[in-house]
Amino acid sequence: MTNSSAPIVLHTLRCIGFAELSRVADAAGISEADAESHLIDLAVAGWATRSTGEFGAWGLTEAGRAEDARWTAEELTTAGTRGAVSAAYEKFMVLNPELLDLCSAWHLRPLDGATVPNDHSDSAYDARVLDRFVDLDGRADLVCADLAAALPRFARYRARLTTALDRARSGALEHLTDHMDSYHTIWFQLHEDLLATLGLPRR
Repeated sequence: MTNSSAPIVLHTLRCIGFAELSRVADAAGISEADAESHLIDLAVAGWATRSTGEFGAWGLTEAGRAEDARWTAEELTTAGTRGAVSAAYEKFMVLNPELLDLCSAWHLRPLDGATVPNDHSDSAYDARVLDRFVDLDGRADLVCADLAAALPRFARYRARLTTALDRARSGALEHLTDHMDSYHTIWFQLHEDLLATLGLPRR
């Protein structure tokens, strides 16, 4: 792959799974026109495929996954920052259980000694959970900064997480855990990216 953005699009598919053009472009941080051009090139190379239907989604082929693994290994070796990315990953994993607990707290809440689905009628409860998300996000900022310093492509996650959290705090509550571009979804993609970059299995 000679075009500098093409590997990013390939790797974006590795991290987000099958997705429509707009999501691929947003996650990669490029225009839809550029993303589509790269996706077509990747498809011609046999590394990406597009499902049929009105909203056809793009995804990786097995050959594409292998090419992405080769590219990410080469990228990390060239940058010489495996140690820095590994250290940031360990910090991320300290925060990850807390993020999962917060997502559970957002979906379920205590009521009269029982745990019930959160229908978001208790604004005070939602505000407390949202404040805890904000606190965690502040601590995640250092992880994001370390990753961006090690490999600049990681900087996109800080911007995307901030956007999702700002939308939730502005009243679009689905952007916390229940949207394709929610804070939780982006966090999950960052986790996938770290695993793919370091060549690690999910634990």
